[in-house]
Amino acid sequence: MEQFFTENFGVSKTLFDWVILPLVVFLARIADVSLSTIRIMFVMSGRRNLAPICGFVEATIWILAIGQIIRNLGNPVSYIAYAGGFATGTYIGMYLESKLALGKVIVRVITRIDAADMIAFLKTSRFGFTNLRAEGRMENVNVIFSVIERRDLPEFISIIKQFNPNAFYTIESVRYVSDGGLMGPEGDGPASERLPLIRRLIK
Repeated sequence: MEQFFTENFGVSKTLFDWVILPLVVFLARIADVSLSTIRIMFVMSGRRNLAPICGFVEATIWILAIGQIIRNLGNPVSYIAYAGGFATGTYIGMYLESKLALGKVIVRVITRIDAADMIAFLKTSRFGFTNLRAEGRMENVNVIFSVIERRDLPEFISIIKQFNPNAFYTIESVRYVSDGGLMGPEGDGPASERLPLIRRLIK
C-alpha cells in the first residue's frame, strides 16, 4: 500500500505513516464492525442468503486492516486508529440496525384496566393479536400478544399509549413466524399484502 501511494501520488513516507495509513485502518475498521452488527442482525432474523455474504465482506476488510498493522508494528497511531474505528463502527452499526428495523417482534401488553376499547380498535387495525384474561397478584388483568414488523413498532406503541398510558408491555425479537393467519386480516388490508414479501425474507 505504501508503494502505491508513494509512486502514484508522490506521498512522502512520513505522511503515509502518520496520516494515510491510520486513516485507512480507521475507515476499514468502521466498515467491518458495522457489517458485523448487520450480519448478526441478519442471522437473528433468519436471512440465510444475506448473512454469509455480509460475513465474507466483513472478514475480507478485517484481514486487510490487520495486515497493514502487522506490516507497520512500529506505528502507534495505527493502534489508536484501529481502536477508534472499532468504537465508531459499533456506534454506526447500532444506528444502522435501528434505522433498518428488520425482522419481527412480539409485543406483550398487560393492562389492569378494562381493555375493551383497545381491543375494539385493534380489531379494526392491520395488526393481528391475541387477548387473554389472566390472574395477577392483586387483580385480574388483560394480556394482549401481537407479532408485528419491527418497523411498525412505534405505531403499535402509540396505540397502547393512546388507550392506556400506564400499561406494562415487553418487546422481544422473533426469529421465525409461521403462516398461521395471525399477522393480520386475511385477504384484505396491508398485512395480507405484505405476506408474500415476509415469506421471502424469512426463508
